[in-house]
Amino acid sequence: MSAKPRETANVGAGLWKATGMWAWLLFRISGLILVFYLGAHIIIISTGQFGAGGSTFNNVMDFLEHPVAIVLDIALVVAVLYHALNGVRVILMDLGVGIKRHKVIFWSAMAVVVICFVIFAYVAFSYLANDVGPWSQALGVAS
Repeated sequence: MSAKPRETANVGAGLWKATGMWAWLLFRISGLILVFYLGAHIIIISTGQFGAGGSTFNNVMDFLEHPVAIVLDIALVVAVLYHALNGVRVILMDLGVGIKRHKVIFWSAMAVVVICFVIFAYVAFSYLANDVGPWSQALGVAS
């Protein structure tokens, strides 16, 4: 009686084509982004709050209203949404509900993230366009 050969996972380049692998990788990346952002956020806000007087706090708040900071906030919203929705997908898979439909759940979550990103970016850039600052001047709507 001969033993069956042991099956191994495909660890070659074909593995990266799988939806589950991309979901796993993006989940880890978004988690790292959130951890680093939380640390940076605590440092920046505490520097502004406990720095050398009110001028430091005002400088920090001016920086946070800068267009680059707004774009980073939009990226943060995307990371939070993806991480949360993919976490729901992982929970469903752990419960056995989403194992056969994990690709559909992943792409549905990605669609929700894209839709929310478009809405949030539109609102953020509309706010920036109506505000006096670098964006409003660049967009030609400065008052």
